[in-house]
Amino acid sequence: MSPLRMGYLGLAVWGAVHPMAWFVSWFREQGLSLTGLLEGWHANAATSGLVWDLTIAAVALTLWILAEVRVRRNWSALLAIPATFLIGVSCGLPLYLFLRTRPV
Repeated sequence: MSPLRMGYLGLAVWGAVHPMAWFVSWFREQGLSLTGLLEGWHANAATSGLVWDLTIAAVALTLWILAEVRVRRNWSALLAIPATFLIGVSCGLPLYLFLRTRPV
């Protein structure tokens, strides 16, 4: 595996684990309240801006993945879409780049 692919894989793992640690910590303090989590995401203008920034980036990444999968027929790259929306862009983008750069 090339150093570039190892870097993408490392970033995908980091992008899954690090943000999830913050979510787990929040859920321990607040309980398993999804409505509370959504309220926290929109607690002020800064957090709302960040939520919308990441949402737009996730949609753009999804469109890119779908367009490239259609052309390249790299079906495994579709795994990056649920990773993006269930974990986050910090995992989905490097995971997609890892899957995209595999030898053909």
